[in-house]
Amino acid sequence: MKYVYLLFCWTILSVTVFGQAKEKIKVSDLTKIKQIGSISISPTGKQAVYTLTTTEPVDGATFEYEYKTHLYLVELESTSEPRALTYGAESASQPAWSPDGSKLAFVRKAKDNSQVFVLPLSGGEAWQLTSSAYGASSPRWSPDGKKILFSAGLSMSEMLKDSVLNPKKELPVWSLEKPGFADNSFVNTPKNTKANPDGSLAEIRAFLQKDTEDKKAKVINRLNFQAESTTQPELSFGHLFTIDVASKAVAKPLTKGYYSYGQADWTPDGNVLMVTQGDSLEHPDRSRRSRIVRLNADGSGWMTLLTDTERTFSQPTISPDGRYLAFVTSLAPNKPATLDQGHVGVLNLTSSAKPLISPFDRSPGSLTWATDSKGLYFTASSDGGVPAFRMDVLTNKIERLTDFTSGVTDFAVSGKVVLFAKTEVANPSELYKADLAFKNQTVVSKHNSEWVSTRLLSYPERRTLKNSKGQTIEYWIMKPTAMESGKEYPLLLQMHGGPTAMWGPGEASMWHELQFFCAQGYGVVYANPRGSGGYGVDFMKANYRDWGTGPAEDVLAATTDAAKAPWVDTNRQVITGGSYAGYLTAWIVAHDNRFKAAFAQRGVYELTTFMGEGNAWRLVPGYFGGYPWEEEAAASMLANSPQTFVDKINTPLLIKHGENDLRTGVIQSELLYKSLKILGKEVEYVRMPGATHELSRAGNTRQRIDRILRIYEFFERYVAP
Repeated sequence: MKYVYLLFCWTILSVTVFGQAKEKIKVSDLTKIKQIGSISISPTGKQAVYTLTTTEPVDGATFEYEYKTHLYLVELESTSEPRALTYGAESASQPAWSPDGSKLAFVRKAKDNSQVFVLPLSGGEAWQLTSSAYGASSPRWSPDGKKILFSAGLSMSEMLKDSVLNPKKELPVWSLEKPGFADNSFVNTPKNTKANPDGSLAEIRAFLQKDTEDKKAKVINRLNFQAESTTQPELSFGHLFTIDVASKAVAKPLTKGYYSYGQADWTPDGNVLMVTQGDSLEHPDRSRRSRIVRLNADGSGWMTLLTDTERTFSQPTISPDGRYLAFVTSLAPNKPATLDQGHVGVLNLTSSAKPLISPFDRSPGSLTWATDSKGLYFTASSDGGVPAFRMDVLTNKIERLTDFTSGVTDFAVSGKVVLFAKTEVANPSELYKADLAFKNQTVVSKHNSEWVSTRLLSYPERRTLKNSKGQTIEYWIMKPTAMESGKEYPLLLQMHGGPTAMWGPGEASMWHELQFFCAQGYGVVYANPRGSGGYGVDFMKANYRDWGTGPAEDVLAATTDAAKAPWVDTNRQVITGGSYAGYLTAWIVAHDNRFKAAFAQRGVYELTTFMGEGNAWRLVPGYFGGYPWEEEAAASMLANSPQTFVDKINTPLLIKHGENDLRTGVIQSELLYKSLKILGKEVEYVRMPGATHELSRAGNTRQRIDRILRIYEFFERYVAP
């Protein structure tokens, strides 16, 4: 009896002790998350390297942080923990193994430009290989290990001056679209023309050009002049170079002219390159097409392999035996109402057969061949996760290898081993090793597991519903972390952007935010409404000319179901979303009054003006079938704009936008805020200086923390007990 009593006391004590050891997720835990990426296995299969991105405090600056990325080495035939290969203030990224596995090439900043460095693994310091005035990135070793292929980007003015890439100082064959000039001759102003504001027309033009060069004016003639954070009057061009792996070697260009070259891959013999090339016969802002070409390793012998007037091709990936070329293709969005996703394809280089484009209805990425060239691995967002898939190259059958409750964020394949980074509810990012079927998984790293093990987490419950179109809508409900029986809690509807994004247990970007709100005593519901990615092309296109009513029906149905739980206080429901979901937040509160407060982030609220205010403007013709000056399309935009119904918004609304966000444009939020202010509604507006559209994912850490706390603080004004 005494033994039973002591056992009972020990049980109570251990529950209490372990209960006290677990903390709720805090907002500052955002700085603890470490992200694994860019995994590469050595040619010997015995080692691997990967990047690890951390958030580090800035010395002497309270609450300020900076991101650092460094290389880590892992021994695949050992149980030893990964070790850091690079350190210091400058980050290191894009690692690539030499063919004999003795060296690593990687990218690091040097004198304000990214350059390629080489690190001997036998010992010694990394040394700088390239000194490109245009920077250097994406290093790839030649199969014999003697050269490295890399890419660099040039502006239009740099192209005009470069005697190597443009030896004849030629102009593009397409028009630079300068009004009043029938051709591009305006560029060739005589060099000896004196800049004089009171001089001749030629001297006045020289004066105006000098003002442009001195950044006193920006002259814009191009269509896509908005970048992510600033306007870009000049076009840019990506070119490919090779350089001998030797001290003081000089890089040699493989490509020239007014093209842009993307991803490139060597053939196994090192004689040929497969390269993505942009269209050259049309202004780059006008054409959204790209082709895949082959060229000899010295830059000669050009031949187009894959091209189509209606399609774009990317991610050329050659099989180890040199027989197959894998790629991704989709319809080029050059015309209104063109909506598509990526499709995986394979071209047999040893036959005259047409390329296979798989009917697999998910958008692939990270194409990677098996060592024996019999299988093609890739990842694709699907059903709330990011599984890994394998395509049998002979049967074209595609097999899913991992589950929908996690996300494979990067991976590498060797002879018998796959090494991959995984995100899941239990851990935001960790490295795993498995067999080629992704079975027998073992954890390799402990970058997040130790601190996460001390935190209480909320695990989502998956549910489905049928919408009015008969489509199956997936959604997830997360309970408050430390929920007490008999107590009621507020419910937060979180919505994703895109509109073709997809959320689920395997999506990494919301891990911290969802857990934080559950830790603050909120239940959370999130859904993938019609128009989301990860469910096929037809589902993705189901919100054509219906950005508001249909998707709102789906997320509100999920919310209604979640609110039936006995722990939900239906009088304390709140709503938020960013980008397209900022739009959807404003749309919903203009049509539904159930929410006590709302937070619209970096959204679009008036569709006809959005076409001019953001670099994502092609969403307008893509989803509404035309332009604002076309009657039918304009009517659809008007009917789908939250601004049209602004006087119906009665829910207290917090609006947030980054001041440098040119993806959606800050004028969108200014219009909504000013309209609500004129109407005397409860509204507050927050601008984030220097912030872009990527604030919540990769922006200034202090501002990211500020953003989360502002959501929480605003909601608490209306739903605090």
